[in-house]
Amino acid sequence: MAGDTGMAGKVALLLWAQTLGLAGAQTTQLLVEPPWTPPVRWDPVTLTCQGSGATTWYRDGQSWWQKGPDEIFVTARGTYECERSKTGLSPPVTVSEDDLVLQVPARALLEGDTVTLRCRGKWNRTVTSVSFYREGTELRGLRDGAELSLSPLQLNHSGRYRCKGWVKHGAWQESAPVTVTVHGIQAHKSPPLSFQSSSRCQCWRVPPSPPRGPP
Repeated sequence: MAGDTGMAGKVALLLWAQTLGLAGAQTTQLLVEPPWTPPVRWDPVTLTCQGSGATTWYRDGQSWWQKGPDEIFVTARGTYECERSKTGLSPPVTVSEDDLVLQVPARALLEGDTVTLRCRGKWNRTVTSVSFYREGTELRGLRDGAELSLSPLQLNHSGRYRCKGWVKHGAWQESAPVTVTVHGIQAHKSPPLSFQSSSRCQCWRVPPSPPRGPP
């Protein structure tokens, strides 16, 4: 079903969860592909529920798919959660449809990394005259068009970021803020991890309105 790139993204996200100790704590995780946060509706967004037991999906706080698949394609905006009967409820993931969105890589951000934030117009409309802000202060000299590069990452790069720009066929827009959290390397050192993954899985496409059961 998924290509090598998609599988590599999921493997990276699974490693992130394990590195943070989440998998060892037996908690439920909701992984995003493409691995950006917030995900946007005009991308082919896949959500994968990692945990143990039967899967129940929630949208906007309402239960809408019981005994559902572990992996779904999302075609509607909203806030998604999944629950596994043995490991509990996942953190929420909100799929955006805003006119302007600032995206951060959906992985652990460690000191010394190179990280790019990207400012995107709805349905990939061109964005010009882009400005980036951290905690309300404009950042100068770091941007390249609609992207902001933070390299090498430092602990003091943590904070709330947003972008502003002119969206083609639209107007001046400002994104919702996103939080960047930089973790110290020492806090995340761990022994090598091993796991098994399958390149084949059953997937279901999620329609815009809540279904009564699996298609």
